[in-house]
Amino acid sequence: MKIWKTLLLVYRELDVRLPVERGLVGRDSVEPAKTEKTRTHFHHVTSERELADAIDSFRGFPQLVRELTNGKATIEYEIVRPDRALTSLTRESSSRFWPSPDDIQSDLDEFASPGKYDSIFVFWPQRNLKNGTVVPCDAWGLAMGASEWTNGATYAAIANAPSSAWTNEARGEVWLHEWLHGVCAHFAQHGHIMPERDADGGELHGYVRSSTAGWTDYYRDLMSGNVLEDGRRLGIPLAAWS
Repeated sequence: MKIWKTLLLVYRELDVRLPVERGLVGRDSVEPAKTEKTRTHFHHVTSERELADAIDSFRGFPQLVRELTNGKATIEYEIVRPDRALTSLTRESSSRFWPSPDDIQSDLDEFASPGKYDSIFVFWPQRNLKNGTVVPCDAWGLAMGASEWTNGATYAAIANAPSSAWTNEARGEVWLHEWLHGVCAHFAQHGHIMPERDADGGELHGYVRSSTAGWTDYYRDLMSGNVLEDGRRLGIPLAAWS
């Protein structure tokens, strides 16, 4: 059985100024556009309800991992709430931003020194659910494989969301999904062939999303090496988790 030591860093407050293109400024920004690009101030503080929704979902993530690997993998986790606002974001593309390891380097060094964890998650307040302001970002969650940049752990950042978003999927699914991107990269480096688009490949491989269980049928096959692609069964074999 593989035990994945996991850390969730919870940032309740975001306080940044970002260069945002005029086309993205308006309903989703705090200030009106004056130039082609304007530095827009985003100050978001998540409510206790938003935090509770996210953490409740996260606590469902280990159970999903156990179930979908038939007990071959286990998540042991800690939750830390750094006593500071998130004050910088990294440009992901010309007009998209996210909290990369660079933006939380001091907290990584303090709480997640190299080798301490196998996986690191960041929860961050991307949007103000009351007034609709939102930091432009490509997705609810973003993830990467382990590297020196991430202190040797898989890394994923997941934003706050309305309660309906958390309940419109299997409990813990969004955390599982982003974790799988990093985990698939890990096992691919060890010679196991992943299906095209790894965790994003459900629909591509003929799976249908369930209204109650989300994409967990696909994840089960991905996590047991049973995704059929071009006559081969691909993914992470159950034996590999050991």
